[in-house]
Amino acid sequence: MITGLENVFVAMLGLAGGLAVGSGLVALLIVLDLIPRLAQIANAYRMSIWFETAVICGSLFWTFTDFMDWKFALPPGILLSAAGLFDGMFIGMLAAALTEVMNVLPILAKRMNLSDFMIALVMAMVLGKTLGSLFDWLVFQW
Repeated sequence: MITGLENVFVAMLGLAGGLAVGSGLVALLIVLDLIPRLAQIANAYRMSIWFETAVICGSLFWTFTDFMDWKFALPPGILLSAAGLFDGMFIGMLAAALTEVMNVLPILAKRMNLSDFMIALVMAMVLGKTLGSLFDWLVFQW
C-alpha cells in the first residue's frame, strides 16, 4: 500500500529524473549548436526562431502525450513512414553534429591511415547504419 509520503517521494524522483534528462538534452543541443547549424545548412538564419520553437513545441507536446496517456492510431502507410523518416532525420542530424564537434572522422582516418578514403569511410558508415536499422526494423520487429 502506497502512503502519501511515498507518493511525494515518487513524484520528486520523477521530477528529478525528468530535469536530469531534459537538462542533458538541452546541453547537448547547445553544445552541438544543432539548431544554428541546421539554420545555416538550410540557409535560413532569419527563421532560426522557428526551428527553436519547433523543438520546444515538439518536446512539450510529446511530454503531454506521455503524461495524458494519449494514443495515436496511425495507419501503417505513408503517415507512419513519414513519422519514422522525421525521427530518423533528427537522430541522424544529432549524430552528425556530435561527430562533427568531436572530430571523430579525421582522427579515425588519421590513426588508421585512411585519409585518402574519407568519402568511402563516411559512405560505409552511412550505409552500415542504414542497413543495420532496416534489418533491425524489418527482421527483428516482425
